[in-house]
Amino acid sequence: VKIFFGEILSVTRTGSLSCATRTDGSNSATETLPSTTRPDTAAVDAPPFPDVWASIAPLIEGLPLVAHNSSFDEGCLRAVFSEYHMEYPGYTFHCTCRSARRCLGHILPDHQLHTVAAYCGYNLANHHHALADAEACAAIAMRLL
Repeated sequence: VKIFFGEILSVTRTGSLSCATRTDGSNSATETLPSTTRPDTAAVDAPPFPDVWASIAPLIEGLPLVAHNSSFDEGCLRAVFSEYHMEYPGYTFHCTCRSARRCLGHILPDHQLHTVAAYCGYNLANHHHALADAEACAAIAMRLL
C-alpha cells in the first residue's frame, strides 16, 4: 500500500503478494506465527522472495516504510534478506503503534491495530489479511504521522 498526496493507493487490489521466505521454498512465517496462518500468507508454489521483491523495490525506492509494530516487521524483512543473502537496503521505518501510544495516550483502551484503525476512521473488517492490515496502517499513518 502506498500513500500518494493523502490518498491510499493499494499496490494490488486482487490480494497480497505471496512469496517463499526461505531458500528451501517454505514460508517460515506461516509455520511459526499464529497470526499469519491465514490463506493470504500461506503461499503454495510461491515464487522466491528475491523475485517478488524485485517487483516491489522500485515502488518503494526512497520512501519510508510504515508498520504497526515496526520493529517486528523490520525484523522479518531483515531476516528474509539475510536468508537469501541479499544486502538489506536500510529502509527507514515509522511505527504507527508507537505514534498511537504517543498521540493518543490513554484515550484508547489499547493500541492494537484494529483499535487504532477504528479511532482513525478505518473499518478493519478483515484483520490479519495482509492487504487490509496495510491499508489500516496507512489510514493511521495519515492521521498520526
